[in-house]
Amino acid sequence: MTKPNSFETQRLSIRPITVEDAPFIFELMNTPKWIKYIGERNIKSVEHAATYITEKALSQIKTFGYGNNVIIRKEDSVKLGTCGLYHRDDREDPDIGFAFLPTYEGKGYAYEASYLLMQKAKSQYGLKELSGYTLEDNLASRKLLEKLGLILKGKGSLPTSDEELLHYHRFLDF
Repeated sequence: MTKPNSFETQRLSIRPITVEDAPFIFELMNTPKWIKYIGERNIKSVEHAATYITEKALSQIKTFGYGNNVIIRKEDSVKLGTCGLYHRDDREDPDIGFAFLPTYEGKGYAYEASYLLMQKAKSQYGLKELSGYTLEDNLASRKLLEKLGLILKGKGSLPTSDEELLHYHRFLDF
């Protein structure tokens, strides 16, 4: 197992999620856009969020060396959102995902964090390709995936849901 890494851009610190992020994750996972576009996870308390982090995020980081990251603005240490590389048991290539608190959307943070994470997926984790999944009506996510160079491959679903999603893909050829 590779030790999880932290990264920085000019404006952002990107570090692996920890149980101490539970209050932030509780807030993020209960935003209307999270529930609409990512799905209700029944995280009804900070304690539920801590359990979710331990069982889902930390177990993946321990196994693969990568997973969910918290995005922090360097100028004031405010937690803005999450961005990560997610391994799915029934998929060959991991997928990239992101979610930000509504106040911090549309400011370029998601692109900045996601682009660096894609570069690190290749250089630090040896990944050769990535996918991205989103609902068809999630125009902001579609636009970001396309800006990141992912190409619409078709439709599909994730193992945790029967919901039809758009499947984007990119070879990490930079």
